Amino acid sequence: MGNEKIAILIGSDSDYGVMKDALNILRNFGVEFEVSVISAHRTPERVIEFAKNAETQGFSAVIAGAGKAAHLPGVIAALTTLPVIGVPIKSSALEGLDALLSIVQMPPGVPVATVAIDGAKNAALLAVEIMALNDPDLKAKLKEYRESLAREVMEKDERIKGEVKNP
Repeated sequence: MGNEKIAILIGSDSDYGVMKDALNILRNFGVEFEVSVISAHRTPERVIEFAKNAETQGFSAVIAGAGKAAHLPGVIAALTTLPVIGVPIKSSALEGLDALLSIVQMPPGVPVATVAIDGAKNAALLAVEIMALNDPDLKAKLKEYRESLAREVMEKDERIKGEVKNP
């Protein structure tokens, strides 16, 4: 079975608002995905079952968003060789720093790619880049996306220059 979709795991339904950015990016690129609320602490058996079967279920990568202790991405990474992208969620008095440190400080041998706090959009783009390694059409869409970002910056530059005009 080919790996043609991305798993988006959310540690709590309260993280869904942040993780919607990832869904929107994947939709825009036409990438199939599945979303699950799954907790490393409250449903550990379900996490183990998911991780051990993710590859045979057709996933190319896993995006796991979690706040506070944020163990979900690391636990998933420990149980699969699929790329895991962690999204630290700003959900506590520590403004997401706790989640960021929990995700980024993985021990040698069990990597988790980590994006910025609440960086679900970049997590999805990284997942698309991973998939594009073996998909020329997806690679072309990524190139066009990057070109559109450059065009937006140039348009903003021209607009600002027009507003500022030196005397």
